[in-house]
Amino acid sequence: MRETLSRMTQNIYDDPAFFDGYSRLNRSVHGLDGAPEWPALRSMLPVPRGLRVLDLGCGYGWFCRWAAQQGAATIEGVDVSERMLERAQNMSPDASITWRRADLETLDLPEAAFDLVYSSLAFHYVAQLPTLLRTIHRALVPGGKLVFSIEHPIYMAPRAPGFRTDETGHKSWPLDSYQKEGPRVTNWLAPGVVKQHRTVGTLVNTLIDSGFTLTRLIEWGPTQAQLDAMPDLAEECERPMMLLIGAQR
Repeated sequence: MRETLSRMTQNIYDDPAFFDGYSRLNRSVHGLDGAPEWPALRSMLPVPRGLRVLDLGCGYGWFCRWAAQQGAATIEGVDVSERMLERAQNMSPDASITWRRADLETLDLPEAAFDLVYSSLAFHYVAQLPTLLRTIHRALVPGGKLVFSIEHPIYMAPRAPGFRTDETGHKSWPLDSYQKEGPRVTNWLAPGVVKQHRTVGTLVNTLIDSGFTLTRLIEWGPTQAQLDAMPDLAEECERPMMLLIGAQR
């Protein structure tokens, strides 16, 4: 049965041009090893062995496969994109993983069904984030963990994002409209991609108001070892691109 999408949902990943561009990204080709923030995210995760795991915005299913390899009891991957789920299913014959098409704006989850909920770079597309976080809180067992990454508000806030280079060659990231929360429309892999900007304070307070205890917050930047191996990451030292958050029910 086809998923009914909320009127707020932009299923950009099923756009052929966007999907084609996304498939060429390093993290799409190499999975978790191609995501430079993965070591920091991994350090925030509990040992998956024996846990019931939910991945929201699972994409190609890289994290689901990792959790299966680490001995998770059950893994469910959820995504709104038919193309993403088709790719994930083709890459993942593991019987411990189930795939589900669902809209994060209107997601329904059983109560106390999961020990760990994970999400990578999906929550900044969700307009009704407070509703989603309350849903996740109910779906976790007491003491259950939520670990997710999201585009950093400093990265999302500008109306015209992009580095500026001065006459000396120094790069800077202009910041404007930070306190003006709401949709941001950018051209990334396809025109008209809509993301939802919230301040760091709003994100943290929304977690707290949803019943979570914040356990870790990382404004991600590359390590020196990563810079030595991948000099192109140097511009990520000029502003945080991602926010990594750990929370507990």
